[in-house]
Amino acid sequence: MMLTLQNSTSHPMSFILLGIPGLENSQFWIAFPFCAMYVVAIVGNIILLHVIRIDQTLHEPMYLFLAMLAVTDLVLSSSTQPKMLAIFWFHSHKIEYHACLTQVFFIHAFSSVESGVLMSMALDRYVAICFPLRHSSILALSAVVKLGAAVLLRGLLWVSPFCFMVSRMPFCPSHVIPQAYCEHMAVLKLVCADTRINRGYGLFVAFSVVGFDIVVISISYVMILRAVLQLPSGEARLKAFGTCASHICVILAFYIPALFSFLTHRFGHRVPHVVHVMFANIYLLVPPMLNPIIYGVRTKQIRVRVIQVCCGKEP
Repeated sequence: MMLTLQNSTSHPMSFILLGIPGLENSQFWIAFPFCAMYVVAIVGNIILLHVIRIDQTLHEPMYLFLAMLAVTDLVLSSSTQPKMLAIFWFHSHKIEYHACLTQVFFIHAFSSVESGVLMSMALDRYVAICFPLRHSSILALSAVVKLGAAVLLRGLLWVSPFCFMVSRMPFCPSHVIPQAYCEHMAVLKLVCADTRINRGYGLFVAFSVVGFDIVVISISYVMILRAVLQLPSGEARLKAFGTCASHICVILAFYIPALFSFLTHRFGHRVPHVVHVMFANIYLLVPPMLNPIIYGVRTKQIRVRVIQVCCGKEP
């Protein structure tokens, strides 16, 4: 009786991450494609950062925002994948309490940062297409740095209360998290107290961050579409659309699984748990893997530079 009371009025020493409930016998093999995607994400984003760093012609707003996206992807994928692979291959299910809260912080903070960087890239495309002659003056290096710092600060300040509020709440005797990493809602379900304030704040952050970013992205592309349709030649319109295609693909790769995971965690009670867990894993791994591939394939300057680097022909 005293042990139960102690467990329900203080935080646990650790949590147990189950991995993918329902697919325990397959997790060993599932880990191989996850590992391959993680390696592609790490190598691809590091190469992208290296190419942008060494090529002076890529020190422009579009590529500087792309460098921010690459750093964010490295943090996002590395905050979950090593532990996930340890669970799948070595049955290392235990995660220390503070490590779990640290994982919650990095996942949500840098998801917010990624959304903000995508919003910043949409603004860059809007200025580049609608105000081409003033692009370099509107988005000077100082403006890019300030916008990037604001996006980072927003993510850190908005998400920090998650961990603070959870750390001050009592936990139930059950410390099992039925997925492969610590996520705010999953940890909140283990709390033995009224969590309406926490849930309400979570919804506020989600809608104030993602909602705001999606609105800005949507308005930017409506204005871009209007400007492009007014161009005199079909070739000019096609070229303008081509400069936005990579960004649109990256936006879809990030927001579709992210929104699905968010909505099913709160409202999708009829969605099979294994489907939710798989999408939760995909949303933190697939975008970091796809982003350098999309920009490497569709952006000629980056594609040529990457080939030179891989062939050992960099200056």
